[in-house]
Amino acid sequence: MLLAEVAQATQRLADAGVPSPRTDAEELAAFVHGVKRGELHSVKDADFDARYWEVIARREQREPLQHITGRAYFRYLELQVGPGVFVPRPETESVVGWAIDAVRAMDVVEPCIVDLCTGSGAIALALAQEVPRSRVHAVELSEEALTWTRKNVEGSRVDLRQGDALTAFRDLDGQVDLVISNPPYIPLTEWEYVAPEARDYDPELALFSGEDGLDLIRGLERTAHRLLRPGGVVVVEHADTQGGQVPWIFTEERGWADAADHPDLNNRPRFATARKALP
Repeated sequence: MLLAEVAQATQRLADAGVPSPRTDAEELAAFVHGVKRGELHSVKDADFDARYWEVIARREQREPLQHITGRAYFRYLELQVGPGVFVPRPETESVVGWAIDAVRAMDVVEPCIVDLCTGSGAIALALAQEVPRSRVHAVELSEEALTWTRKNVEGSRVDLRQGDALTAFRDLDGQVDLVISNPPYIPLTEWEYVAPEARDYDPELALFSGEDGLDLIRGLERTAHRLLRPGGVVVVEHADTQGGQVPWIFTEERGWADAADHPDLNNRPRFATARKALP
């Protein structure tokens, strides 16, 4: 019976325009019935929980899957998320993967890493987990988001602070090996084209940044230059439509070298990197 219900739910979600209807229908069935997705066949007909249709109705309204289940998966992490915090996206996993490789290539015993605009803490926690001797610092401005960040970083060694990414970590000036950020980068002019899950549920502070979407990245360029040691690296995520624009913010005149764009798993330009020039 449950698999028949899942098929019916899949059709409902598809009709509502949900991008991955089958996956979401199965995830929600697993969530309601307390099993893994691969174990749905083991749920007996008599054990079907009618609350399934309540959560399907919420997803039909384009409420994010992660808000309904209260969890998001990112690399090897399971994070707590909900209203007020940006839900981490799969595209960001490749950004973090590049950063991890870059830090390992530095051959620094205890690399110092700063995550600006940390949101749920996904990036900071992934780096702390996968670069075992790293010293990871993270900053978030929104008190609403921090409610979730604090839950996620509890028990980790991430140094979490509340504050403005542009002025944070004065105590680390010139000492950081890697600065990473997934900042807001959607142009205000694109508001109507943003998926309902993001536009209606993610905090605006985490989405939009000026007319061309690059206002905060321009500010973060100065912050990263202040924080990094010579030879240190900055990694900044951006929209796939901004490929080619972001590396031009990290110019030689401003003290950078090797500015470049990188593709995500779909081969779309997704993040820019640059190295602080040696004196």
